[in-house]
Amino acid sequence: MTAMNDTVPRAFAAAVQRHAGRIAVVGEDGQVLSFEQLDRLRLDAARALLALGVQPGERVGLWGQNCVEWIIAALAVHSVGAAVVPVNTRMRGSEVAYVLERSGARLLFSAGRFLDQYYPELLAPHRPKGLHTIVVMRDAQAGDLDWQGFLARAEGVPAEAVAERERAVTPDSLMDVIFTSGTTGLPKGVMTSHGQNLRTVAEWSRHMGLVPEDRYLVVNPFFHTFGYKFGWLAGLLAGAMVLPHAVFDAAALMARVAQERISVLPGPPTLFISILNDPRRGASDLSSLRATITGAAAVAPALIERIRAELGFKVVLTGYGLTESCGVVSLCGAGDDAETVALTSGKPLPGTEVRCVDGDGKPVPAGEAGEIVVRGYNVMQGYLDDAKATAETIDADGWMHTGDIGILDARGYLRITDRLKDMYIAGGFNCYPAEIERIVAGHPAVAQVAVVGVPDERLGEVGKAFVVLRPHTALEPKALIAWCREHMANYKVPRFVEVVGSLPTNASGKVLKFELRKAAASA
Repeated sequence: MTAMNDTVPRAFAAAVQRHAGRIAVVGEDGQVLSFEQLDRLRLDAARALLALGVQPGERVGLWGQNCVEWIIAALAVHSVGAAVVPVNTRMRGSEVAYVLERSGARLLFSAGRFLDQYYPELLAPHRPKGLHTIVVMRDAQAGDLDWQGFLARAEGVPAEAVAERERAVTPDSLMDVIFTSGTTGLPKGVMTSHGQNLRTVAEWSRHMGLVPEDRYLVVNPFFHTFGYKFGWLAGLLAGAMVLPHAVFDAAALMARVAQERISVLPGPPTLFISILNDPRRGASDLSSLRATITGAAAVAPALIERIRAELGFKVVLTGYGLTESCGVVSLCGAGDDAETVALTSGKPLPGTEVRCVDGDGKPVPAGEAGEIVVRGYNVMQGYLDDAKATAETIDADGWMHTGDIGILDARGYLRITDRLKDMYIAGGFNCYPAEIERIVAGHPAVAQVAVVGVPDERLGEVGKAFVVLRPHTALEPKALIAWCREHMANYKVPRFVEVVGSLPTNASGKVLKFELRKAAASA
């Protein structure tokens, strides 16, 4: 990334100039757009945003499956100096409403019919008063503002008005607000800027060896940094062909790899386990696969070896990151052996600092465990409208406290050993017990609840809820799980529920999660 390409509008314009006639995106529906065509649609969408009154610095929600329209909408939002607020497609209406209200979004790009639901209807009972426009990106119902209707708003808005907005975007301008959860149980909006994100993306792309000849299948969700920043954005800025893929299905994925000659396919370990164990794999031509990065769960060295040997990947990386670090803290290198790739999360990004510290914030010696703290260009600007939480996370010296426990070895490689914040990862999705507990506590029969992550062969980890019932109530575990499916994103739903008389606590009344994990392990 040069100094001249330090905002998304400028970096994308440079990619369009270099690769104008090359194919930029290929939709699952067969839609094919060159860089030039994608740029024209971005400009139309940006003009339409101006017609709808979107202001610089304003936040715009994006709640939809991986698709071409998502990419166009996000590029347009960046072009007019507004910030993207990606929203998880697995969230229920009340969860989405919280994110939209907290971010102050007045405009939302939404999926239409997806995963057997019509998304605007999911939101309707909870729709925030401030949300004045919903653009349904695909499969819209009659009466809703569909994608073509949105683009038609561009008429009468000159291209120069967009160019003026683009020129006003700086490396320090807010690029996105991505909501993550924490120990409080309420999602917090992580603010990051153009310059820091693009520098992080460039470093990630260098490690992956992304080139214009690559065909990048993005199955990681666009609402996550993995699918957004290191998915379609990294691919386009490298001049590669980007192929969004909405729903993971091993057979469909293998067919697309063979048909489109896919070379880059990142994903969580679950994705590769599913493909490796699929009986149809032998009949699929996966020979085009070149590079991948996995992580977001414990990875066995044997899995890395199998990804290399049986799927043919030449580059297999792992890494560690948080939303608060623009998505990346450390990465392995292409030359690292299987054991290093599986058992460590690589080295800190060049130009950043990582330490493991004790309870007093002092660095511990190499090989000793401590809390991972990060300082550098990849550290977030802060939490949206939450100075207290920001100050609790980023100290006076600029060190961001991750809440994760790790070890830096003598070579400078980082290994994650534990999580201070009790987070667990189900199929690549971060699950925050405090957030799940807050929702479960809303059930009329629940007096108290504690959720812990337990091992699962397919998903890595899943949630187990220990529940204390209110007096004179009864509740079957299956009934509570069914209730949870209606009230939270599917990946957050505890897979196991155990009704208990009480929860183990310390002298100050804090629930002892380690005892619950021990109980779950011996069950």
